[in-house]
Amino acid sequence: MRFTLTTLLVAPAALIAVPALAQEPRQVESVMTDESVIAITEVADDLTDPWAIAFLPDGRMLVTEKGGTLLRLSADGQQRTTIEGTPSVFTQGQGGLMDIAVHPDFASNRMVYIAFAEHGDADTAGTALGRGLLNGDRLEGFEVIWRQQPKVSGPNHFGNRIVFGNDGKLFLALGERFKFEPAQDRSNTLGAVVRLNDDGSIPGDNPFVGGGGAAEAIWSYGHRNIEAAALDPETGQVWVTEMGPLGGDELNLIERGGNYGWPVVSWGINYNGVNIPDPTEFPQYVDAVHQWSPVRSPSGMIVYTGDRFPQWQGDILFGSLSAGGVELVDMEAGEVAGTQFIPMNTRIREVEQGPDGYIYLIAEREGKNMSAIWRMESMEVRPPSADGDRSGAGARR
Repeated sequence: MRFTLTTLLVAPAALIAVPALAQEPRQVESVMTDESVIAITEVADDLTDPWAIAFLPDGRMLVTEKGGTLLRLSADGQQRTTIEGTPSVFTQGQGGLMDIAVHPDFASNRMVYIAFAEHGDADTAGTALGRGLLNGDRLEGFEVIWRQQPKVSGPNHFGNRIVFGNDGKLFLALGERFKFEPAQDRSNTLGAVVRLNDDGSIPGDNPFVGGGGAAEAIWSYGHRNIEAAALDPETGQVWVTEMGPLGGDELNLIERGGNYGWPVVSWGINYNGVNIPDPTEFPQYVDAVHQWSPVRSPSGMIVYTGDRFPQWQGDILFGSLSAGGVELVDMEAGEVAGTQFIPMNTRIREVEQGPDGYIYLIAEREGKNMSAIWRMESMEVRPPSADGDRSGAGARR
């Protein structure tokens, strides 16, 4: 069943620090997966180009809008406040105010981290990471603590996902700014995953510290464009799904010092139709754990640890921009046991687990006040199929 949220809810423009005059959260759709019937509830609408969600300990949400606005939403989505003190951002193409994360010790230090596209000289831009102290309705003392180098021209492939490791170190997943070859050059941080201390300084055990000209922030390199990354808290491993060219989206387990091969190898082909060697032809590169063709265009990702969907504990879920839904990756002992696409009929920009154990999504629609935050809720658990297969697509109801 095709649905359009704008026909279901009509809400006024967002107000600052007052209740939004929208209807209470309501179910707008249900989706049948291999194991569950999932209710899709709209929590908030009237959003313009939202990009990421970070939950505060009390269940409220911090939501970035790509144009430069940072919102705080109540847990039920019915109240919203604009948070002041955010940085100026480069908003061309894929750039803008992008990922957001709260410090693991937020309850005591109130620190909020933002990754964004930053203006450079002339027509250049690059990813930057900053932090500030959330005090009331303002980020105080916001400062940039790390910058991708070099800044280059062009509006694409900023990457921008923040992951805190179990040891408190910070990983920032980046794109190669659509420049291809620099992803193989360790003197820059285009197409890299970098690892930092929480103040932006370089950990002494990074693989290329003292490495004769290599950028010491690099943890792994040879990536194309990463907009989906997550920590498995049980193992401490960092996983990313990155966008391939024509075909070849990849699920990668990030290894210290690993070279993931872009643009020398890929499971996809170039936009002009020219073939790219498969990773298996060059074993010196780290190969993907799994790959997708046609592409999913991954954005936003979790390793699920809650109790609302016990059948998914330890599994990976990520948003799909091009296919319009959520990809569920069944993980067993660090291996992919199967995948299942859950159709949502709209671009899913973000996937985040709330403190209540539900799964929250950003449903992205072009246009002012057109996007929304949805919540996935399990309505019932279906008995497993006779062969236990989880590789099929979900069905809409």
